[in-house]
Amino acid sequence: MLYEAFRQIRISDFFYELPEDRIARYPLTERDAGKLLVYRNGEISETIYRKLAAELPAGSLLVFNNTRVVEARLLFQKETGGQIEIFCLEPGDQYADITTAMLQKGKVYWKCLVGGAKKWKEGPLRLEIQQPNAGAEHAGTGQAPLIIEARKAAQHNDYFIIELSWNHPQLSFAELLHAAGSIPLPPYLNRKTEEADKERYQTIYAKLDGSVAAPTAGLHFTPHVFESLQQKNIRTAFVTLHVGAGTFKPVKASTMGEHEMHAEFIEVSAALIQQLIDQPAEGIIAVGTTSLRTLESLYWLGVKASLQPGISAEALQLHQWEAYELAEKKISAATALQALLHWMEQRQINKLITKTQIIIAPGYPFKMIKGLITNFHQPQSTLLLIVAAITGKDWKRIYRYAMEHDFRFLSYGDGSLLWI
Repeated sequence: MLYEAFRQIRISDFFYELPEDRIARYPLTERDAGKLLVYRNGEISETIYRKLAAELPAGSLLVFNNTRVVEARLLFQKETGGQIEIFCLEPGDQYADITTAMLQKGKVYWKCLVGGAKKWKEGPLRLEIQQPNAGAEHAGTGQAPLIIEARKAAQHNDYFIIELSWNHPQLSFAELLHAAGSIPLPPYLNRKTEEADKERYQTIYAKLDGSVAAPTAGLHFTPHVFESLQQKNIRTAFVTLHVGAGTFKPVKASTMGEHEMHAEFIEVSAALIQQLIDQPAEGIIAVGTTSLRTLESLYWLGVKASLQPGISAEALQLHQWEAYELAEKKISAATALQALLHWMEQRQINKLITKTQIIIAPGYPFKMIKGLITNFHQPQSTLLLIVAAITGKDWKRIYRYAMEHDFRFLSYGDGSLLWI
């Protein structure tokens, strides 16, 4: 059974040596100058992102993730003068979705990592911003100091629930983070956030606040690239998956059956689902693993809606193993998406907001995509498992080629176009 075979996959089989000097610690000056490895029918070639349109068939559809990285790191002062870092992961469970939580004013509850938690014995932490930046000024704070307090509301195994409150109740939480926080660069870059990262660790089409990590495949896209795609009649569409800190989390279990995948919020419009149904045979290419996870999740959510037309909104989520448990159901992509669209129409919903915990690894039966554009990922990561799910054992040959031909790795690095 596919489910059992998948659970037995050993993460140690997905290791490769990644020297420190191959990690791109800074982006290139020009976004679309990055190298692009192309894997098609077992053959490897290379080009640059600026010439991406030449590698794609006319009429194909590129799907992007338009999430925006939020300034999720907050540095608080203790009364004794020490500092405590709070890393805002995702909203508390009382909020229906990230957008709702981001719009909260005056107070919010957030799941957080706390750097130096043992030094925070009791009482609130305080952060004072004397001159809030332009985003806060436009919200009405002027030059008045912005004062933020943090209190421990609850403690769990992997995170704290932190109550954050602030003295300018007209500010939303998103505006608060923009005024007081800093962009959370991936820990493997091993450097502090710099001013340039505010722009470069964000796609040019980022729209909806909510991620603590960028959908990095999209960092290579420029107006020139979009124009060249349009000239070739290559269409574009956007979904939203808010990337959680779990994207940095290494797989510590020996087999995939022991690994718990992080859940992430997705937002998809009914119009996009209809566009996917209407897409011709030229195919769908996911820009980034987050777009891929969203697209594939839509199929399985559609399968659930097809099998249970009356399923509740609370139950219409995708848990870690459901794709494999449902794999024996022979339902076409068009039928599944149509069922999902019908479920939304019955409830007069024009945007689907839910969570996915889908995990994709070798043996996964792709239902939605023909190809993936993605960066080069860390050894023994769930992102590398996605690459192997598309390319099979050739993932080793692809990564060896990239290493031998001076490709730059990880978030600010070069990328690849992988065809199924």
